[in-house]
Amino acid sequence: MRNAWALLAALALASAAGAKSPEPRALFASDVPIHVTIEGPMALLASNRAQVPRPATMTVDGVPYPITLTTRGITRRSAATCDFPPLRVTLTRPAPPGSLFEHQHHLKLVTHCRRSADFQQKVLLEYSAYLLYNKMTEQSFRARLANIDYRDEDGRPYISRVGFFLEDFSDVAKRNGMAPAHLPDTIAGSMLDPASSARFAVFEYMISNYDWSMRAGPKGQPCCHNSRPLALGSTGEIIPVPYDFDWSGLVDAPYSGVPDGIPVSNVRQRTFRGYCAHLSQARAFAASLAPRRNEFLGVFATVPGLDSRNQRNAVSYINDFFNDLETGKIFKNCVR
Repeated sequence: MRNAWALLAALALASAAGAKSPEPRALFASDVPIHVTIEGPMALLASNRAQVPRPATMTVDGVPYPITLTTRGITRRSAATCDFPPLRVTLTRPAPPGSLFEHQHHLKLVTHCRRSADFQQKVLLEYSAYLLYNKMTEQSFRARLANIDYRDEDGRPYISRVGFFLEDFSDVAKRNGMAPAHLPDTIAGSMLDPASSARFAVFEYMISNYDWSMRAGPKGQPCCHNSRPLALGSTGEIIPVPYDFDWSGLVDAPYSGVPDGIPVSNVRQRTFRGYCAHLSQARAFAASLAPRRNEFLGVFATVPGLDSRNQRNAVSYINDFFNDLETGKIFKNCVR
């Protein structure tokens, strides 16, 4: 089976040969927030969470883009959880050459969930988690912050809130000269690249997130849960790329919870969920991070709109992660 997957991975990577694009597309080449107007059936999207594409128009820098909006997600798509669902934005015509959305087609848009000001801060904290992982590796999703004016179909203002676009996974792969891996619903741990798996787990410990799996997807869906797999050449090993961090202790959303079987009482408490078989790689990666404490703590001051209280709390929370690196507490589950 492993040899079969190795062949499939090699063929996938070969199909992407020569397509390496180390620089991100224009939309993700800057961290400066953009101003976006989206006009469409907002009230309908908020009241009817069916995953049906609905025509709309997105305008950025005076350029109108015909789009469809489709609700997405699992927990956040529920009206019992969020006033407004996360969206998938699909450009229905190629964007004009030289425009900000050139070469974009399908994009996830992370939205505000609830109307309160506190949920604006939750969006910004989740956005900051992507910045933290960007500092760890290029094998990560880029995100672009946006101030969004939502308008109903008749042009009347609906709501204005912060959100962010998430880079398409195919572009993550191209930037790294790789290809997305197409996997069944569950894979063996031996298929994971040990260094990449270790990095993933250390990062999830940093932000204290338990809502993920590197090896299995949600029931009835392909691998993996809140992780997208890149094919690592002819070896057939998989590089997991994490996303979706709203259930993390860093964000601390009121609807977040701890999955069964994890020995903590709330998401703010950290425990390491990496593979102990990859302990040497995890320790090496942790050692490489330790001298960079101030670099990571400085991320929160760069996030536009993140208020001083949330900056202080985030810095303190990530500082505790670095203290755990120094003491070795992070890996206590793997040391008997």
